[in-house]
Amino acid sequence: MRIGRMIVPLAALAVLCGCGGAGETAAPSPSAKSDKKHRIEAAKADCMKQQGFKYVPYVWRPPVPDTDESRKRAAGDYQAMRKFRAKHGFGVFDLYVYPKELGHPAVKPDDPVINPNMEIQSSLSKAQMGAYRKALDTCMVTAANQVLGLKLKSGTDYYAEQNKVRERALKSDLNSDPELVELAAAMATCLKGKGNAISDTTPLAMARRGQEMFSAQEDRLGRAQRDDVPDVAPPAKEGELPMIYAPTLTPEEARPYLNREIKAALDDLECGRDFYPAYLPRQAAIDEQVNDRFGM
Repeated sequence: MRIGRMIVPLAALAVLCGCGGAGETAAPSPSAKSDKKHRIEAAKADCMKQQGFKYVPYVWRPPVPDTDESRKRAAGDYQAMRKFRAKHGFGVFDLYVYPKELGHPAVKPDDPVINPNMEIQSSLSKAQMGAYRKALDTCMVTAANQVLGLKLKSGTDYYAEQNKVRERALKSDLNSDPELVELAAAMATCLKGKGNAISDTTPLAMARRGQEMFSAQEDRLGRAQRDDVPDVAPPAKEGELPMIYAPTLTPEEARPYLNREIKAALDDLECGRDFYPAYLPRQAAIDEQVNDRFGM
């Protein structure tokens, strides 16, 4: 089970639980955003010490570095986006086809960098682990409230509040922009002409439709493999983070799903060729503001 990819960056998981793959221990940094991350980790470690537990300040670093190619994609560059989508589609089933390359949690990387806190937790008994995680959740709340000026009551509130702030900003700024509304409508008309059913033509919905569609399929496959969850996801409440039940798929089993995803993603890009260069930089600016607000 995981939190939906689109709504919450994976880095949020590390901020909350102090876990993750490739990373680095805390060190001074000149950027304000990075400083917040380190201050949160330092406050969390102090709090854990007061609770009687050891915790090493740790700032998670994404395994995929920022590159010229990724910056071009983020700006809506057609060639860069096409190259990516021809291999990864919308970025859903590619995780199962390229598990080691993309850091699937079930696959051990060739050269893992281990969070020191995982070793600390591995030495705890079951009872101690429960107490440790309860303390960690409490300390995350304490640290976030202290450093970021939030008013959280639990660790999960961190995600919910971040998601709520981001959604409000995106809808307010992007869905009301006349140029984006016009470009999104033209994209929707193009996709309808290719046989796609489009019910919501707002800019935010058009940007998300592809990934949400295949994430929903991923969730259905995952739920079908389990006996402890409903086969159909319940309707999400406002501000609630979507939970994706990831299926167990081999690269060979996942390939047909990714092939269909790639075709849909390339059609989406052709129809959104004018939309994405206008939309993505605006979305990135809002994401940056929200991430900075929450120390991401």
